[in-house]
Amino acid sequence: MAEGARISAEALDRILEETGGYPYFLQEWGKQAWDAATASPIGVDDVWRASSRARTALDEGFFRVRVDRLTPSELKYLRAMAELGDRPHRSGDIAGVLGRKVTSVGPTRSKLIAKGMVWNPSHGDTAFTVPLFADFMKRFAPEFVA
Repeated sequence: MAEGARISAEALDRILEETGGYPYFLQEWGKQAWDAATASPIGVDDVWRASSRARTALDEGFFRVRVDRLTPSELKYLRAMAELGDRPHRSGDIAGVLGRKVTSVGPTRSKLIAKGMVWNPSHGDTAFTVPLFADFMKRFAPEFVA
């Protein structure tokens, strides 16, 4: 590194696990770990200290910018997805969490795809376009109401 600092393999593995390997998140965790470290190499304890600050930075910037442009029904759909977790989900399962029929939530799903919030990795499945979004939605809207 140009600054002469290094990072331990264990710390790097922890950052990769925390970020899901998403490039922007890697940068944020790296910045926060750099700021948290008191010596080189950056260690796993530095990453643990940095994780809370990295999540806060992403919540206040990266994620918040995205949810601020959504309608209440779109937010509700995403929060229902979050109830199911970060992985892809069947459209019927999401509709079930909402207590609605698949056909009635289809237009909302389509709008979310057009806005780049979700995508369909395979027919009938819906997934968040970035990792960690389910956890953000649970922090952003902790009380889920179908």
